[in-house]
Order: sequence, then C-alpha cells, then structure tokens
Amino acid sequence: MIRILGNNLANKKKIYIGLTSIYGIGISRSKSILKELNINPDLKIFNLTEKEIFNLRNKLENSEFKLEGDLRRYISLNIKRLININCFRGRRHLKGLPSRGQRTRTNSRTVRRSLKIFIYKK
Repeated sequence: MIRILGNNLANKKKIYIGLTSIYGIGISRSKSILKELNINPDLKIFNLTEKEIFNLRNKLENSEFKLEGDLRRYISLNIKRLININCFRGRRHLKGLPSRGQRTRTNSRTVRRSLKIFIYKK
C-alpha cells in the first residue's frame, strides 16, 4: 500500500485508477501525469518500483495544480465569498439548494425533505 498526500492507494487497482482517490485528480489528469513520468498506466500499484513511487510522489507534492487540502480550502473560500456578497448562488448554497439552475420541483428531494424537517423543528 502506497501513501501519497495522505491517501492510501489500494494495491490491487491499476495506477491510473488508484490516483483518482486523491482529491483533485481525475482519470484524464492521472493519465497525463503518468505519461509525463513514463509510467505504464495499466500497471497495478503493487508492481511499481521504488524509483517510480518516488518520482510520482515528488511530481504530486510539487505540482502546479492544487490537490487535497489546498483545493478543498480554495473551494470553501469561494463558496464563503459568494455567501458574503449575498449573490443568488451564495443564497442557494446557504439554503442547501441547487445553485446551477436545476429544477427543484421533482429533483433534489432529499435536500428538500431535510429542509422541511429543519423548518418544522423551529
């Protein structure tokens, strides 16, 4: 089991799928990272050599894009900014409703159900 950026990567998975367990890395980004490091994406994680693991760890820790905690903090600060300026999207985030124009009459039932319970308790 390999530990990268605070995440344990499962040994049985292929490396390009295993990297997606890191917040901020999807399949396309993991394949591009592996291409830069000349690592076969179809290798299982337990088949990686120490040198490949070291290169991968260095690449992700010194990357130009945000991952894990930095990305989570960046997203939460953006949401707080929207709430502070009291824009429509910020109010929707505050209420826990969809903020990108989705309908709420038939969808997002679980959110609306929990909101009704919250309103009745007051």
